[in-house]
Amino acid sequence: MRNNQRILLGLFIVVLASSCAKEILNTQNSNSNGSNNNTGVSKYSNIPPPNSISVLTQHNDNSRAGWNNKETILNVNNVNGINFGKQFALSVDDQVYAQPLVLSNVNIKSVNHNIVYIATVNNSIYAFDAENGDAIWFKNYNTTFYRPVKNSDMTGACGGSYLDFSGNMGIVGTPVIDSAAQLLYFVSRMTSGSGTYLQQLHSVSIIDGSEQNGSPMTIMASYNGTGDGNRAGVINFDAQKQNQRQALTLLNGVVYISFSSHCDWGPYHGWVLGYDAKSLQQKIVYNNTPDGYNGGIWESGMGMAADAQGNLYCVTGNGTVGVGTDPTNLRNRGESALKLAINGSSLSVTSYFTPFNYPYLENNDLDYGGLGAFLIPNSNLFFTGCKDGNFYILDKDNMGGFTDGINKIHQTVSLNNANANMHCQPSYYKAAAGEYIYVWPENEPLHQIPISGGLLNLTQQKTYNTNGPVGQNGGVISVSSNGSTDSTAIVWIAHAIPPYDAEHGVRPGILRAFSATDVTKELWNSNTTGTLDGGGNYAKFSSPTIANGHVYLPTFSNQVVVYGLKK
Repeated sequence: MRNNQRILLGLFIVVLASSCAKEILNTQNSNSNGSNNNTGVSKYSNIPPPNSISVLTQHNDNSRAGWNNKETILNVNNVNGINFGKQFALSVDDQVYAQPLVLSNVNIKSVNHNIVYIATVNNSIYAFDAENGDAIWFKNYNTTFYRPVKNSDMTGACGGSYLDFSGNMGIVGTPVIDSAAQLLYFVSRMTSGSGTYLQQLHSVSIIDGSEQNGSPMTIMASYNGTGDGNRAGVINFDAQKQNQRQALTLLNGVVYISFSSHCDWGPYHGWVLGYDAKSLQQKIVYNNTPDGYNGGIWESGMGMAADAQGNLYCVTGNGTVGVGTDPTNLRNRGESALKLAINGSSLSVTSYFTPFNYPYLENNDLDYGGLGAFLIPNSNLFFTGCKDGNFYILDKDNMGGFTDGINKIHQTVSLNNANANMHCQPSYYKAAAGEYIYVWPENEPLHQIPISGGLLNLTQQKTYNTNGPVGQNGGVISVSSNGSTDSTAIVWIAHAIPPYDAEHGVRPGILRAFSATDVTKELWNSNTTGTLDGGGNYAKFSSPTIANGHVYLPTFSNQVVVYGLKK
């Protein structure tokens, strides 16, 4: 094709994309409760509530505890089938794998808005008024002559039948917002369709979605090592095989991106790449198995945790442990929890934990790192879990290392259920008279586990065991409250409706609300009123976002459903 023909074709694509975007924004859904989001007058005000809060990153902050402790509108008395329900839905162009983010009091044309930002697997970003659903802006970030990567492009994953995704695989990891700089960061994934693959880091304006200087930055990396896929002692980042599933982490002016695999299709490694938030120049390159194989970092979509001292925390899946006959060598750290600190242009493992039975875990695909992990607030503890049905409480500064035949860590707690594979996202709440961790693994009850003296107390736990998630996909959890006022504390959970298993298919979903002090009491669910409050198809590994009296539920039905108090 000649250059002038390419230019004309490119212009046609841009015009067509713009027309489609306008059509999408001009036909946003009317819904059954009378709200008309984008074409008429909404009955919901766009005036931000007083003291509006923001959710700028996956699970609220870099602890990844999933707790919004500044929710002043919703409480255990008004979240019920009479007062609470679906307000409207925000239509988008594809499935939503990323958790919606909310930025409060954004000034656009001299008007303050609370804005909800939604990313789709078509490499699109939407900005809607978070209070009434009005469209603010939309942009698609597919490059000319490229399209989003699809599951069918993963020709070697799961023997060529890759069903972890059902179609496009563009923006998957949850973006992150820098509110001071007024920037949104995310990773897009594209292919030419003829063997070329791109992953790109974007830095765009929260006001209009425009790319900033240096954006997008094509993701490339290399690391010295003799491991799987090396060429002449160098391992190069593979944009096709490396799966950007975890949420992004913004820490001390650096945007961190981590990578896993597609159905263990190798060669792949666990990468952590860091980019300067202003220039998007690459600053950090780390590979956790440079002389081995695998070691993917994905944690059911949760982001890497970080502490006030600037350390990163993650958990790695299947892969090489140690070097040769020495499992304590830090060079290769699959099947491990890691504390990482900046060391020049890379990261160093300053503390770690590897379960003593890692060979068994490796041989039976029971990788450590499936359960989303978080730093327990108000403590020095890190909560993780493994596909073997065990929870682990680690001292974040002295994780326990590796000892043959025993785990020398803060605490190990077993559910004694081989089918509790921990494909889920846990959360936390500090009550007036105690602290709790909430987790709902597949094929298990919902667990409300007290933390006392830094230890999980299963003998005092409360459980809910009705119509929970099954198969190979658990519940994703967020918590909201007004401080430690127990009458305001709610556990919000999304999962696939049983008997459906969401591992390898698009399944109908449910949103549920429980009392955070007693999860035997379900307050409400989206099936309470039949189909009126239904949320559509469950979005795997994408927790609901709670902010300013609203619950934003991502779905695989090409929409985010917004719940709140009925007017």
